[in-house]
Amino acid sequence: MVVECLIREGVDTVFGYPGGAVLSIYDALAQSPIRHILVRHEQAAAHAADGYSRASGRVGVCLATSGPGSTNLVTGIASAYMDSIPLVAITGQVAVSGLGSDGFQEADTTGITMPVTKHNYLVKSVEDIPRIMREAFHVAGTGRPGPVLVDIPKDVAAGSAEFRFPKSVHLPGYKPNYQGHPAQIKRAAQALNLAERPVILAGGGVIRSGASAELLALAEQADAPVAVTLMGVSAIPATHRLYLGLAGMHGTYAANKAIMEADLLLAVGTRFAERSTGSTAGYAPGAYIIHIDVDPAEIGKNVRVDTPIVGHARVVLEALFPLVTQARHAGWARRVSRWRRRKASAVAENSQGLDPLEVLREVYRAAGPDAIVTTDVGQHQMWAAHSWRSGQPGSFISSGGLGAMGYGFPAAIGVKAACPGKRVIAISGDGSFQMNLQEMATATSHGLPVKIIVLNNSCLGMVRQLQEFYCERRYFAIDLATPDFPKLAEAYGATGYRAKTPEEVRPVLQKTMAHDGLVVAEFRICPEANVFPMVSPGNTLDRMIGV
Repeated sequence: MVVECLIREGVDTVFGYPGGAVLSIYDALAQSPIRHILVRHEQAAAHAADGYSRASGRVGVCLATSGPGSTNLVTGIASAYMDSIPLVAITGQVAVSGLGSDGFQEADTTGITMPVTKHNYLVKSVEDIPRIMREAFHVAGTGRPGPVLVDIPKDVAAGSAEFRFPKSVHLPGYKPNYQGHPAQIKRAAQALNLAERPVILAGGGVIRSGASAELLALAEQADAPVAVTLMGVSAIPATHRLYLGLAGMHGTYAANKAIMEADLLLAVGTRFAERSTGSTAGYAPGAYIIHIDVDPAEIGKNVRVDTPIVGHARVVLEALFPLVTQARHAGWARRVSRWRRRKASAVAENSQGLDPLEVLREVYRAAGPDAIVTTDVGQHQMWAAHSWRSGQPGSFISSGGLGAMGYGFPAAIGVKAACPGKRVIAISGDGSFQMNLQEMATATSHGLPVKIIVLNNSCLGMVRQLQEFYCERRYFAIDLATPDFPKLAEAYGATGYRAKTPEEVRPVLQKTMAHDGLVVAEFRICPEANVFPMVSPGNTLDRMIGV
């Protein structure tokens, strides 16, 4: 029943790790047309399903056994929850009669995951499996997307009953609103038409809803520069004249200044997380704020809003566009252009080691405009966001809300499984890569030739940077005894390269991109490199240091 439901939902790939409590499900999966990708750690299964979902636009699926199998999924589920990624996580459980007995490999999976799932189920009857599976996919992929967990006791999974797959889903209390209120849309258009210094803030909801084209059309119509959150990177082409880049704690000078000087801010598909806003008390102080989001709970939660619009980003933007008049804000454009010229550097003069920004610019050049990039979490994540230059929506994939180290490489495996014809680049640091480097075995055994870029500064770089500024340079617990990454890659049947000097960077990247298998390319960057600009906690976005 479980596998038949997956087939009927159009699932072609499942990421998982077997165990006794899911033996029946795995036995059925082995006799199905569904591709199973065996990961080497359950956390990687959830991250891979996340990457698969982002790249394909479909609901990702991961599968694990009870107890430690299910708890190992939690980090990946939580990351998907924070970033609104649709997943269905299926876990095994002890028999119904043994629930609460602290039996072998029992964990209260539904209780543990309740705070980090959109919804979850504990299946206690075989007959309920088709209905619950149908509901799980519906809830995960509609409204504000998110992960749904289905916990199945092993006696239920081994049972039998007549299969009745529901033709439709009936959830009276769950009715997402997609349309947006016409009066609120009209008010937003009127405010946009009166604005002299408009700015658009694009979040991950723009990409999830497929609204990039509509957003860009509106930005051009209103002549409004566009800043992006970390989740919104790739919402519009980085080469466009209106693109301001990343906003927030490590945002560009232009993006942060424009938001603070704007007289109107149109925020689309963002939850105004503190990493994007800095101090909310002084955020966009002179701006009339319009907030479009499919989740009503996010509107007004962190930032005051003048015109709230609850609805699907693409649907609302389509309705808004005809009401906005063609504008040209020459004076505003000149100011923004001056701000764009303020660039931050990562390393001081005469520093030892490679400049990470220069390395990443070369990575993007070598990867080509159609590549999909995933990142881990840390300094390299911010440098990658600043350096991104692709024109494809959804081509930059990262763990934003949870900030899970170890995300990037497994997510890249999921992306490559979803898009085998695309070049997939995983950008990582030496700390993050070691979180899930065992997945090199997954990539090689399943023929998923991801290109892994490791920026190696032999330390936990972001922690070191924070200790530099906030702990009076008392560096502690940051030094990593990193392995020889190229040799480690060879041990897993992959290929490894290393660059230590600027002259070696381009040849290493050329070999990396030309190779038809899994590659780990290590770049020894400056250990003292920092991410700038930086906004200290509690400060407003216009109080940037390092630029």
